Amino acid sequence: MKSTVLDYLLETRNRRGAGYLVLLDPDRQDMARLEECACLCTDAGADAILVGTSLTMLADHGEVYKRLRQCTGIPIITFPGSGGHITPQADAILYLSMVSSRNPELLIGEQVRTAPLLKRCGVEVISTAYMLIDSGTLTSVQFMSNSRPIPRDKNDIAMAHALAAEYIGMRLLYLEAGSGARRAVPDEMVTAVSQYTSLPVIVGGGIRTPETARAKVEAGASFIVTGQVLEDRQADAGALVRELGAAVHFRE
Repeated sequence: MKSTVLDYLLETRNRRGAGYLVLLDPDRQDMARLEECACLCTDAGADAILVGTSLTMLADHGEVYKRLRQCTGIPIITFPGSGGHITPQADAILYLSMVSSRNPELLIGEQVRTAPLLKRCGVEVISTAYMLIDSGTLTSVQFMSNSRPIPRDKNDIAMAHALAAEYIGMRLLYLEAGSGARRAVPDEMVTAVSQYTSLPVIVGGGIRTPETARAKVEAGASFIVTGQVLEDRQADAGALVRELGAAVHFRE
């Protein structure tokens, strides 16, 4: 049977202790910088690259993937902000349903519209339950999704949403504090959710240091995502990716 991107991610998690994914935002960086970051991340030991944005200001979204593919050998995965971000140039897509929201468009509306396109594209679809967690500030994803985040101190609410996602048949669970988050997802919530379901847990938003990344892994996260911190620290981004990777890959 042909190995999939999801197989690769889970094997990486098992082999390295946890996986490290880097999010690149084509709205926040020009193409030259995106290519530089992709090469840097590959050399520094990142396991995959996510490409995503809350908006999209590009005339040709697929061109980003074509250019990134030339400078990296790790999977390039779409982290969509809307159906307009779908491209056959991706290795896979996190097919998100924002289960923490009561916005029907983000629960099923966008998915219905994009499913036929994905079938034609032949992109690997990884069904992912997306849960927005309060970060102490209004983030782009919160504003654009018009949805309320799960309160930071309501582990029981997060656990119930996560279990529902597992029973529905999702493959991954993404706990998101959001780009520019003031605070990351609480360790206690990561532990509660990861122990309550069997789904691999991705944690992103507000993770700026190797210490924070390691704390999320020790709390039960299977994958860590960082993005904006690399934009903010362009001068030493390579060293930071290596440090973050070392913190996440605790079995190496």
